[in-house]
Amino acid sequence: MRDVSAPWLEKVWRRTSLVQRLTCVALVPTAISAILLVTLLTRHQMDTLHEMGRSTADAIAQQAASVSGEALRTGERREIGRIAQSIVQLPQVSRVRISDRDGEIIADRVNGSIGSDDDGLTVAREVLDPASHRVVGSVTVDVSVEDAVAAQRASVHNALVWLALSLVIAVAIGWSTARWLSAPLRNLAIAVRQLGLGDRTVVVPVTDDTEIGDLQRGFNGAASKLLHAQIGMEREIATATEELARKNAALEAASVAKARFLAAASHDLRQPLYALTLFSSGLAVDEYDPVRLNRIAHIQECVESLDHLFGELLDLSRLETGAMPAIIRDVPLDEVFEEVSVNFRMVAEQHDLRLVVRTTGLWVRTDRTMLARILNNLVSNALRYTRCGGVLVGARRRLDGGVRVDVWDTGLGIGPDHLQHIFDEFYRVESGPEAGRPEGTRRGLGLGLSTVQRLAGLLGTRASVRSKPGKGTVFSITLPEIQPGTIEATTVAAPEPGIPRDIVGMRVLVIDDEPSILAGISYLLGSWGCEVMTAEDAQQAMEAVHQWMQPPDIVISDLRLREGTGLDVIALLDRYYRRRPGDPPPFARVLITGETRGEFLRNIDQQTTQVLFKPVSPERLHEVMVSAWTVHHAAV
Repeated sequence: MRDVSAPWLEKVWRRTSLVQRLTCVALVPTAISAILLVTLLTRHQMDTLHEMGRSTADAIAQQAASVSGEALRTGERREIGRIAQSIVQLPQVSRVRISDRDGEIIADRVNGSIGSDDDGLTVAREVLDPASHRVVGSVTVDVSVEDAVAAQRASVHNALVWLALSLVIAVAIGWSTARWLSAPLRNLAIAVRQLGLGDRTVVVPVTDDTEIGDLQRGFNGAASKLLHAQIGMEREIATATEELARKNAALEAASVAKARFLAAASHDLRQPLYALTLFSSGLAVDEYDPVRLNRIAHIQECVESLDHLFGELLDLSRLETGAMPAIIRDVPLDEVFEEVSVNFRMVAEQHDLRLVVRTTGLWVRTDRTMLARILNNLVSNALRYTRCGGVLVGARRRLDGGVRVDVWDTGLGIGPDHLQHIFDEFYRVESGPEAGRPEGTRRGLGLGLSTVQRLAGLLGTRASVRSKPGKGTVFSITLPEIQPGTIEATTVAAPEPGIPRDIVGMRVLVIDDEPSILAGISYLLGSWGCEVMTAEDAQQAMEAVHQWMQPPDIVISDLRLREGTGLDVIALLDRYYRRRPGDPPPFARVLITGETRGEFLRNIDQQTTQVLFKPVSPERLHEVMVSAWTVHHAAV
């Protein structure tokens, strides 16, 4: 940044070009020397002229005094006048005055051809008597130097003319020389500017063998090396870009393949697991032998553990395939906190831990189901890795208009080397046998916190963690705060008189392409008192409903069948019962699937059809069947 307080001469110097500066450097000393020389010579000449004029005046006055001495002694005025007249006619004499010893002017002659000269010289001499050498009078002579001054002025004028001419010539020569000297530098500046603009092929001609030539050769060499370096870097960048693109493509393919694998595995492996769930639940029906009941309990415990592991895989698969879109609405935090408290209060009491959920009047803008799942995962992890103390769930308002929801625990904490990986998939902190609370056969895959982070991303935020080993851990998410509003409650019509609150006697059509699942669910529903018909495809479904005089109460169908989908079969049944557009459905409908890909789920009408993901526990199936029947009957 330039100094605004710099002297004006420096400001002018900054605005001049190199040619102007070189010309100024060449001209100023010459001009100063010439002006000083002319001044000194003129002054010296003027001093010489004045000295010469004074000498001339002295000589004339001395001569006048010598010739007028006798005339003054004798008092011959005529002679004195003649002497004065003859002296005044001498060159450069403008006036002569002769006085006696009493000071009376006897003769006063003026040369009319010589004008008055202010710079004239006046010289006076005493007149002595030749015989007695006494003063008998005085002579005053005025000498004019006007001609000498005029000559001197003419000389100075000529000198100044020659000085101006020489300065013009010097300026022309200096300007030409400066342009000749600055041309290579100017070309170098242009080349540097082109080099800065990206022209790597610029070359400047070498004009001489001086330092400027060395500078030109150095610039050409540097430009050449820069060109080669750029070509090399461009090749390396191109290679790196290709390699990066290849790796990105491989990573994307791997990610897609992983998502497809999880989706396929989740679907295909859940089929036998679902059948196993149904059969294990059916085994306990009408069984009273303690030994067998104990074995059945172990089987159900293993099935529950498998269900939990597949639940984690299912959640991850649904998040990666985009099958869980966020439904953002106004949510009171106390409502979600109460749900978390109900879910884990008994778990905490069973292990002598405290679960404290602080009530708050804050509302947030978020997806209620996703927020509840996040807090459930965090509280479940906190209880699992806390041996004494407890877990605190709370929220506080931030200065930026957000609400921070925290889950604190007094567990063993997480080491600094694990914190940066704690939200990675399949990452589990293994710190020894005392790291967490024993969970029997139920053991996580390390997907809980990864699911939390992905759900937080869908909510437009991120989960953060702080921990001190031996002290505890706190997980936090920040959500936008809103003003308290009205809870949007879903009103479900109460069952009318005559509508069963249970599913005993319901006509249930089950459609699935797995015979083991059909057998298991048929046995389970039969144990609940349902009238069950099964089908593996649309044709068998039509044959089954022909055996009933009325439509089925509930149709439970798998989404993917060997031929078509469960939606196709349900649409065929709607046409069979002559359902027209806008009419309520003739039967309640429940889809049970292990599919997570969006293209299979986006066509499901969530208002009339409830969706369950395999494996489904008997309790959950019973609950959904009652809910679906109640909602269907209320719509009818």
